Amino acid sequence: MSRSETAGAGEARAGADGVGTDDVGTGPARPGAAGPVGPGAAGVPSAAGREPRWTWTFGLFRSELVMTFRRWRTVALLGVLAAVPLLVGIAVRIETGGGPGGAGAGPAFIAQVTNNGLFLVFTGLAATLPFFLPMAVGVVAGDAVAGESGAGTLRYLLVAPAGRTRLLLVKYAAVLTFCLVATLVVAVSALTVGALLFPLGDLTTISGTRISFGEGLVRTALIAVAVALSLVGIAALGLFVSTLTHSGIAAMATTVGLLITVQILDQIPQLHAIQPYLFSHHWLSFADLMREPVYWDDLVRNAGLQAVYAAVFGSAAWARFTAKDVTA
Repeated sequence: MSRSETAGAGEARAGADGVGTDDVGTGPARPGAAGPVGPGAAGVPSAAGREPRWTWTFGLFRSELVMTFRRWRTVALLGVLAAVPLLVGIAVRIETGGGPGGAGAGPAFIAQVTNNGLFLVFTGLAATLPFFLPMAVGVVAGDAVAGESGAGTLRYLLVAPAGRTRLLLVKYAAVLTFCLVATLVVAVSALTVGALLFPLGDLTTISGTRISFGEGLVRTALIAVAVALSLVGIAALGLFVSTLTHSGIAAMATTVGLLITVQILDQIPQLHAIQPYLFSHHWLSFADLMREPVYWDDLVRNAGLQAVYAAVFGSAAWARFTAKDVTA
């Protein structure tokens, strides 16, 4: 798609969301709009006829979700995430012949997969969380603002009544939605493969106690939520990086590069003093949900750390984005 066609698509998207002329004076007005900005001006609804602000926000959020999940890049990322549990399940099945046992090196819980297919969900999440899941989130977050800016469509979105703050919040909400969807794709794929290749039933926790299959499903859902929550920090970091450049590829590469760097730093024993402050340090704490009773300490630390990263880099992204020149 050419730059002019992309810009036209962004203009049409802005119009579909009910927005009109530029609210910051840094971009061209929507073609067809005339006269000053204000109630009754062309393209801007009057105060009496204007829909509630939450309606505009929901429409913008819905449009952002559609734009995010209809990209071939996003579909490919979700396909790769869904394939990881499939490959792990087939490998374990071939190695063990589907019978019990087969313990060995590999992701957490892999020794229990042959006894209960539900453990493939935990194995799949443990295998994808260190790199595949955050990489996918980094790609989507890095492209959120920079991709629009590089394509020339950002100026058409920064128009009344959208505004920069609301647009940034909508984009972050869309990235967080992708975090949850990506995690659920891994979990559902692993549960399906586990049910097809291995037996299901009561399962044994890490503490050695037995719980029912129904309770195991509940804990599986909690683990998926915990994993999605672990991606909040990298999502905020990627969004901040995305506001620093006009190149979506550069933003995605930088975010993934930072992810790899942090992962390396978290494995160096001499850096133990700073490791508790790295956003990836408590990622595997979701395994504590498979204990009886559940150990909440690391889970709470992980949630708090992700909230800090979201607040710090979310604020930095807002400060940068509100001053960003979208005409460059």
